Amino acid sequence: MSRIGKMPIAIPAGVTVEVAENNTVTVKGPKGTLTRTLPAEMKISQDNGVITIERPNDLKREKSLHGLTRSLLNNMVVGVTNGFERKLEVNGVGYRAAKQGNKLVLTLGYSHPVEMEDPEGLETTVEGQIITVRGIDKERVGQLAAEIRDKRRPEPYKGKGIKYVEETIRRKVGKTGKK
Repeated sequence: MSRIGKMPIAIPAGVTVEVAENNTVTVKGPKGTLTRTLPAEMKISQDNGVITIERPNDLKREKSLHGLTRSLLNNMVVGVTNGFERKLEVNGVGYRAAKQGNKLVLTLGYSHPVEMEDPEGLETTVEGQIITVRGIDKERVGQLAAEIRDKRRPEPYKGKGIKYVEETIRRKVGKTGKK
């Protein structure tokens, strides 16, 4: 039995979960609405404010989909209640981040500033050298944070670039001169 898949999902107050045909799940909460089509093999049942996911058999594919389905559904419930956020840090001399309306403007040592528009449903904020990406869909928040980081990845010698706040950069020793 999947350790993650068999765990029940508690539905908080103010959140409604509707399961349509083909396992199309709609979760409505105080922060918004998320819809996703989950694997059709899984049986999603809801009773007394708790959602449980059951798999039809013990084939390898169903076993792997069991935990995935539960995690996706749990992320939807958490997203519409609390939301998700990723924090990135800009390191380097002359490297800056600023907001202009709904655009994130990054000065990263290129000959031009890098501008990124906030996608619908996500927002970015800048406080000093910290960029925060917020939204209700965990997958889209992580994707936007990864795209921002890709504009200038941290390099191993001086640590310049954009990194996640919780990330540690493995530093390398630079050149040594002959004497």
